[in-house]
Amino acid sequence: MKIVTIIGARPQFIKTAAVSKAIAEHPLIQEIVIHTGQHFDENMSAVFFEEMGIEKPAYHLAIHSFSHGAMTGKMLEKIEKILLIEKPDWVLVYGDTNSTLAGALAAKKQQIKVAHVEAGLRSFNMRMPEEINRVMTDRISDILFCPTQHAVDNLEREGFSSLDCKIVKTGDVMLDAALHFAPLQRKPAVGLPDEFILSTFHRAENTDDSNALKNIAKALDEISLNTPVVCPLHPRTKAKLTENGYDFTKSPIIFIDPVGYLEMIWLLSHAVLVMTDSGGLQKEAYFFQKYCITLRKETEWIELVQQGVNFLTGTDTALIVTTYRQQRNKIADNFNTPLYGDGKAAEKIVRELRKI
Repeated sequence: MKIVTIIGARPQFIKTAAVSKAIAEHPLIQEIVIHTGQHFDENMSAVFFEEMGIEKPAYHLAIHSFSHGAMTGKMLEKIEKILLIEKPDWVLVYGDTNSTLAGALAAKKQQIKVAHVEAGLRSFNMRMPEEINRVMTDRISDILFCPTQHAVDNLEREGFSSLDCKIVKTGDVMLDAALHFAPLQRKPAVGLPDEFILSTFHRAENTDDSNALKNIAKALDEISLNTPVVCPLHPRTKAKLTENGYDFTKSPIIFIDPVGYLEMIWLLSHAVLVMTDSGGLQKEAYFFQKYCITLRKETEWIELVQQGVNFLTGTDTALIVTTYRQQRNKIADNFNTPLYGDGKAAEKIVRELRKI
């Protein structure tokens, strides 16, 4: 069996670290990795391959810094050419990025079977590029690997049970990775306070809206005066803050360069609270038993909200600050439910692919 795996962004590097490890245990399966280049910064890409032991991609497309349409189109064109050469049995895609959709489309147009890891997630906000990508990818996939029961339920409500595809609940491969790499976590090589909040924000809905961006920055500035906020800063977020006149020299926030996965899980392990608009970090906060304030009005990970560990604030400055005050000293006492499986999702994925 030959599998072509399409990746391009930080969360996909983490997921493929778990799944590629499981694939490698089967000598009759060959995996070819295509890196689209969607995340191209050294600390957003190469460092993950090095520290997580991911094999160097066979193809690196270096496609980045374009509009959504241009980026997806260029990826589709280049991936199609590679698939014509490699002729795989499966194309494996992850999550909800432009790389995900381009890989699925390129495969399906050549009648190559598509497997979607992290299928069935829904924010029900079609203004989000990620929602468009995940809905379209699900619809053309042959096997849908769902991380949670909510994801399975979403697909069944949408009628996927009557389509020519297979729905499999596997658990979340990011939990596999967190369990495997937690003992290897590494403190970032910067001075950090003993007590801090970990914060990230990068989604276009927040960074492209100047009011939303300013509201988040204002909230984090205010919170930083009470509890230090450590923020690994995405290059795009830094550029948008600069465009909007944010004065980094006067900010109380501790901005640091993007970090690798081992450093990120150290930050997660030692933070008192997480504040983010990242889908992946919301789950990772749960893995490391940290309450999370989500800087969005909705989340794909609704089970975290129902569990009482994730709090949606949108970009309302007052609500963000109020929620911080409510959760700051809360004792972590409701993190024992196995919402994301048993840490063996990657094994289940490979087992299912071998069946077909």
